[in-house]
Amino acid sequence: MARARVNGVDLSYEVVGEGEPLVLVHGSWVDHETWQRVVPHLARSFLVLVYDRRGHSRSERPPGRGSRRQDEDDLEALIETLGAPAHVAGNSFGASTALGLASRRPELLRSLTAHEPPLMSIVGDEDRELRRLMQAMEAAIDGVLNALRAGEHRVGAQRFVDDVAVGPGGWEQLPERFRETFTANAPTFADEQADPDWSRLDLARLSGYTGPALLTFGSESPPWFPVIVGKLATALGHAQIRTLVGDGHVPHLTHPERYADGLTAFIRSS
Repeated sequence: MARARVNGVDLSYEVVGEGEPLVLVHGSWVDHETWQRVVPHLARSFLVLVYDRRGHSRSERPPGRGSRRQDEDDLEALIETLGAPAHVAGNSFGASTALGLASRRPELLRSLTAHEPPLMSIVGDEDRELRRLMQAMEAAIDGVLNALRAGEHRVGAQRFVDDVAVGPGGWEQLPERFRETFTANAPTFADEQADPDWSRLDLARLSGYTGPALLTFGSESPPWFPVIVGKLATALGHAQIRTLVGDGHVPHLTHPERYADGLTAFIRSS
């Protein structure tokens, strides 16, 4: 993989294919390899850039508390290096990052695709049952963070998979190399959670993005994601919304061909 000095940090990235530029932004705990099942398909139509976000795997982990704004700035610099504007697709925290950049630098994006950004702060309190479920999830994340603060990175990673992301037994189903990646990137998850703005987004400012937008959530995902997607769609006004039937939080892993086909079709139609 190549290296780029971006905003004072060395980022590891890879570019494959040809065509209009497409940047894929991964979520927490993982790295660029989470896209490996869709990149060959997407590279037939696009110049695809995948990278490890700061603090993840092969990219540099700077000292001190970071912020999602720094990830947005890194994405901005990579887009400009690749050749702005670019299509951008993000998953989870990567989707939050892409949306944050779209709200600040809309001219950099040819199109925006966001799957299940965990922007919990934009969910209101009007649904009591939904709020109860979110509080249970937040309590589980607190358990994860307690383990990470104690230096028990593998324990924290396992708790995240079993108690938050997948369900009991999910950790044991992961290949060991994925467990090692989760463990290695655990400190960055704690760092992300320490950012007071990690789950916030200025919806009024987001409305300034007028380019093509696709917002998705999985039918098997927690019930707050459709609410988040709905609020984002209202702010954007023109976004497409899709429910990915049979998918959860990582559709590019569970149904890679379908994900790649859907993303390609959306970009071409836009």
